[in-house]
Amino acid sequence: MKRRDFSLACGAAVAGAALIPSSALAQGRPPQAGTDYLVLDKRAPVEAPAGKIEVVEFFWYNCPHCQAFEPMMAAWSKRAPKDIVVRRVPVAFRDDFVPQQRLYHTLEAMGLVDQLHHKVFAAIHLEKQKLDRAEVIIDWVAKQGVDKAKFVEQFTSFSASTKATRSTQLQNAYRIEGTPSLGVAGRFLTDGPMAKSMERALQVVEFLAAEVRSGR
Repeated sequence: MKRRDFSLACGAAVAGAALIPSSALAQGRPPQAGTDYLVLDKRAPVEAPAGKIEVVEFFWYNCPHCQAFEPMMAAWSKRAPKDIVVRRVPVAFRDDFVPQQRLYHTLEAMGLVDQLHHKVFAAIHLEKQKLDRAEVIIDWVAKQGVDKAKFVEQFTSFSASTKATRSTQLQNAYRIEGTPSLGVAGRFLTDGPMAKSMERALQVVEFLAAEVRSGR
């Protein structure tokens, strides 16, 4: 899926791929570069400390396939090897994505991701709320019992702006074209269309993490 088609068919290829059982795709071979994942020409920056392997989930709150993938990703994060550091990065393919970038980074700064991240997805996709403008986002968060003044202060802060800019820079470094996508160690990228399902994409991530761990 190309960026220009994003507003019309977010993750359409992912949806189709998710219908294919991952067991039918294994074919007794390890994941292949150029087919199941891409090797970046230039390494992307990582925030994980030395000895850790960073796995980046690129997402967009309005993407239904990110919403469907979130429980799977959350469960995988809990059982992933201890040397893996999972990092969520909200994308911004257009300027109107930025309020949701700021929303995630504000929740992160306030320690509210575990409490509200999944609720944002539910509000958008199940309750059909349009959380796409700053004032609507602020009102919704306040209704969740969060101190409105403190949220607004963080949401409009230089820190939130800087983090949003860095998220966009990282998505560009990984050359993200759709969501959900998974980056590994600043070196590799996979997603549903490449891996043939998001379940198998996580298997590809585990394979790539093992490659990094072994020094390959």
